[in-house]
Amino acid sequence: MIEIKNFSKSYKGGKKAVDNLNLKVEAGDIFGFIGHNGAGKSTTIKAIVGILDFEEGDIFIDGRSVKEKPMECKRITAYIPDNPDLYEHLTGIQFLNFIGDVFQVSREEREERIQRYADGFEITGALGDLISSYSHGMKQKLAIISALLHKPKLLVLDEPFVGLDPKAALNLKNIMKEICKEGNSVFFSTHVLEVAEKLCNKVAIINQGKLVACGETKELIQNTTLENLFMEVVEHDK
Repeated sequence: MIEIKNFSKSYKGGKKAVDNLNLKVEAGDIFGFIGHNGAGKSTTIKAIVGILDFEEGDIFIDGRSVKEKPMECKRITAYIPDNPDLYEHLTGIQFLNFIGDVFQVSREEREERIQRYADGFEITGALGDLISSYSHGMKQKLAIISALLHKPKLLVLDEPFVGLDPKAALNLKNIMKEICKEGNSVFFSTHVLEVAEKLCNKVAIINQGKLVACGETKELIQNTTLENLFMEVVEHDK
């Protein structure tokens, strides 16, 4: 579903935020992307979803290059940032209908999905309110619902559990599992290693822009924990 080939990204001053990253996420994977702040996670994610240009390497989504076929990639992808910027002058339902129009979701399908997900995240009663009146957690829930409207093949999330209450976090985990059971994929960054260990069938650890560990979660951790593994590989990489 995602294939990252020799991807590098440098910012001003020449320092590489990501250095020759190679990574593969297959259909059905819940893939955890782990690293310290500044390790290169957000840079990689923004390049995958087409927010950030890059010169070295390429990234493919379902066999399509994000450089050569950006619109085709975006049609089958949904992205939820860690701090979503929403149109606060709209109501929740106006925003969801706007997103439904962008992705050409039929009225019947969008109504069913909005009802199901809004009920699950317990914000149905707030959909008629202006987004400017929402708490951070409610905005996060609305962003998640908007990302699910077009049934993306690939769901990309940056720290998705930040700001969610325990019930909403559990609901999101179940949705992620459902997505992957249908043959689609989830790729997300997180600092909550216990969640990644329990939820992800595969994980990758990035440190100072370089991939330092990648594979099946169970095979990587064996008789230890993901937290211990993370600390071991990062310290060893230093």
